[in-house]
Amino acid sequence: MNPTRSWSPQPGMVGLAWGLAAVSLLVTILSPDATSRVFIGLAALLLLALGAYGTFVRPRLVVDDSGLTVRTLSGARQLPWHEVKVRLARTRRLGRETATLELDWKHGEDEQLFVLTPIDLGTDPRDVADVLHALRP
Repeated sequence: MNPTRSWSPQPGMVGLAWGLAAVSLLVTILSPDATSRVFIGLAALLLLALGAYGTFVRPRLVVDDSGLTVRTLSGARQLPWHEVKVRLARTRRLGRETATLELDWKHGEDEQLFVLTPIDLGTDPRDVADVLHALRP
């Protein structure tokens, strides 16, 4: 029996988004210029959305013997091991390689692709992929 493992956005990043949102809202309220209020207000809304996303999707990925659970804004989705293909996708842009974890789920006619970034997982997707391949029955 393998222990349950989970990955989430880093708490520090989520806290930073909430803190910057609060500061942006304060600056929006105190700003005398209407144009500044609009742009800083939009930044505040974006930061609020990022903070809420990071808070509500915790933990983003949970793995146990029965399979994977991926949490999204619309709820958690249980994915049995035999219905999921785990892939590591590498993309090279501007001379920098980034990795994402792709969970390709298919059950009958239903299928969905979950793409998890380092921000979603709070760690390098390569490390998570290694753990998933090791835990897969």
